[in-house]
Amino acid sequence: MVSVRNLVKLENIQKSFNQNKVLKGVSLEIAESEVISIIGGNGAGKSTLMKILTGVYKADDGTIEINSEKIHQYNPRLAHEKGIYLVPQEPLLFPNMTVEQNLTIGFNKDKSDVKEQSKNLIEELGWDIDLNRLANSLTIAEQQQLEIIKGLLREAKVLILDEPTSALTFSETKSLFTVIEKLKSSGVGIFYITHRLDEVFQISTHAVILRDGKVTLKGKIEKFTKEMLIKGLLPEGNENRYKDKFEKKLVNRENEEPILKVENISGDGFRNISFDVFKGEVVGLGGLVGAGRTEIAEAIYGINQVSSGKVYLNGDDITKLGINETIESGLSYIPEDRFLHGIFSISSIRNNITAQIIKRQGFFLKKKFEKKVTNEYVERLSILLSNQEDEIKSLSGGNQQKAVIARILSTNPQLIIMDEPTRGIDAAARSDIYSIITELKEQGYSILLISSDLEEIERISDRIFGIYRGVCNAFLGLNEINATNVMKVAFGTYEGSETYVEN
Repeated sequence: MVSVRNLVKLENIQKSFNQNKVLKGVSLEIAESEVISIIGGNGAGKSTLMKILTGVYKADDGTIEINSEKIHQYNPRLAHEKGIYLVPQEPLLFPNMTVEQNLTIGFNKDKSDVKEQSKNLIEELGWDIDLNRLANSLTIAEQQQLEIIKGLLREAKVLILDEPTSALTFSETKSLFTVIEKLKSSGVGIFYITHRLDEVFQISTHAVILRDGKVTLKGKIEKFTKEMLIKGLLPEGNENRYKDKFEKKLVNRENEEPILKVENISGDGFRNISFDVFKGEVVGLGGLVGAGRTEIAEAIYGINQVSSGKVYLNGDDITKLGINETIESGLSYIPEDRFLHGIFSISSIRNNITAQIIKRQGFFLKKKFEKKVTNEYVERLSILLSNQEDEIKSLSGGNQQKAVIARILSTNPQLIIMDEPTRGIDAAARSDIYSIITELKEQGYSILLISSDLEEIERISDRIFGIYRGVCNAFLGLNEINATNVMKVAFGTYEGSETYVEN
């Protein structure tokens, strides 16, 4: 029996950011010729673990062994020297440099030797890349090929592939899998981070489930089924755990017209999307980061273009409207990134809350009116502040988000798109946001909810449309919404409905 050499061993790795424990004692190892798929929801700790392995982050506790040698002072340079290389999801190339220049940069040895070695690797892997091409002319697949070659030039024995097929076509994915098999046969160990369970069973020797900073399942791939992996992703004892907190009831919508009707829209990052939202309900767009949900929301709102299909609000076609016209028609949007797109950080709390109702009073609002509106929403949403004139960045994250919601409500919308409404806020503020959403629903507002927190979208939504790889892959009615189904929708394995079909 041929002995297999252990390449990397991670033991009891722990990592916190401020008070947030991201990794809670993760142990993992990889040997020669193994392909270990690491699966987990957003925030499970996958990227943090790999950044520790590549020396970008320093673990708070635990040990790292490479080739049976315990490493004490670890950094990215040493990781490269030890044969650890990350192929990022978004390739890091110099766009205005040639392929050859991108490959040879950073080497101390003769560039002609590196060039010759690059040619040999490209030929050996069966790729067709001209070394004289500019990097900005390469496809995403070719850029990833370049990143893999950069790793092999550094004699990498452990490659980390982070969501490598997220932007690849079927044929490009097939080509990548062929290369993975070649690398595996040459003794390279591969950590393969993915959300796509079909791929896990195609290329992996082992699978690891990360959930909430812990390994909940690991072993040889032949021991698992998709159902077992999905179960490993689910928190224990979570089925229907929110039924008592958020009352949801079936409503007959047969003779009712929807507030929002999306008909077969396509655009950058999504295609053939159809769904509807009725008055006084929360409709969730379920899925993981990168599925295309934000792109859909931005197209509906008018930030990005809809290349085909139609969007109707109260029966009126709003497909080609600009943002201001969309707001006037009754649709508002709370963006995913509060800091970049949600708040005016150096402006006052009052100015942030009243920013979108300038047109009511003329360009310059009367200060008395501004104060009245601000006081109304501060009281209504329980925004904790010292003074209206304080800069909004003086507020906590949760209170900043409440101020953003206040600004949206001041425009008197009929439908609100909420993109990651509880991102980056603490548990108490999160509970407040949930209460606000519930009250808005009871008051007749309609909400289109986008959330990568699968528990959150299960908890709040009356109906869920699943978005997976840019298409609407599933529909969950009220009685079908539970933790297992929501998880399956996110990972593209739900079989209850292929697509949503209107009644």
